[in-house]
Amino acid sequence: MILKGAEIGRYLARPDPTRPALLIHGQDAMRVALKRAEAVKALVGPGAEEEMRLTRIPGADLRKDPAALLDAVKAVGFFPGQRVVLVDDAPDAATPAVASAIAEWKSGDAVIVVAAGALGKSSALRKLFEPHPAAVTAPIYDDPPGEEEVGRWLHEAGLREVPRDAMRDLMALSRALDPGDFRQTVEKIGLYKHGDPAALTPAEIAALAPATIEAEVDELIDCVAEGRAREFGTLMRRIEGQGIAPVTLCIAALRHFRALHAGASDPGGPGAGLSRLRPPVFGPRRDRMIRQAQDWGMRALEDAIHQLIETDLVLRSSSKAPAMAVMERMLLRLCMMPRGGR
Repeated sequence: MILKGAEIGRYLARPDPTRPALLIHGQDAMRVALKRAEAVKALVGPGAEEEMRLTRIPGADLRKDPAALLDAVKAVGFFPGQRVVLVDDAPDAATPAVASAIAEWKSGDAVIVVAAGALGKSSALRKLFEPHPAAVTAPIYDDPPGEEEVGRWLHEAGLREVPRDAMRDLMALSRALDPGDFRQTVEKIGLYKHGDPAALTPAEIAALAPATIEAEVDELIDCVAEGRAREFGTLMRRIEGQGIAPVTLCIAALRHFRALHAGASDPGGPGAGLSRLRPPVFGPRRDRMIRQAQDWGMRALEDAIHQLIETDLVLRSSSKAPAMAVMERMLLRLCMMPRGGR
């Protein structure tokens, strides 16, 4: 049996212990590892290692000792409860051992969980599992987790009250981070909200999400975008003291103003435009950038982007002008520039 779409997440959250074997395979090793761990935990619970109800066998070992898998599947445990034999990093060469164990499997034996990397259509493991009437195949793709799966992770982390606006930001974050980082972020949010009966807010998600750019650079660019000229000099000196390169500063400013332009030029309004960005913008920062996009207007933002591109070319050229001074003058000019939305 081959699982498809949302069936994959639902089945791996609650695998059927009456089926003899489960194959989890995919290109992304982190995604496969997370799904494998989820399925094993659902089958045997958190204390399986201590109670010797979980046996791990490296897939490469089955080429030398193919009988080891069947012996582990048939072994009688000292502690009562469901048992699992996990075959990790299984190559196609392990297929005969897995096929023999599935053929000999009886009710009460350990469930076989096979984890593998990318398997082509001609893979022997896939040819064994996919047409099998009782075994299950779960192909793991590089798609971000769906809302149902994220909701399940939130529930496991102890988060019961997640309003729609917070869930929207979490889904945006799930598309920006790799699965391991996103799962850790959910667990961090769960720890942060432990004992707090209040609903999760977008501001809390933004505060706990991994940073994608230095806070000082963000602060300086916001100062420029909001025309706060009096604060500009102090922030610029702080940036210089940290040794941030002028080109890095220019790239960050260009990225920010392009994002504002995407918002200002979207037919659905700045909110719709910013929601399509990758990585996404959410929480209080999204609200702040919406205000900036509205304040500037599309034409003024196009002018700002044009000036930033010209500055970037100067910084990368053989010009003898002091690079940080060039960048500082450019940002100050933007800071004092008339906004089209006013």
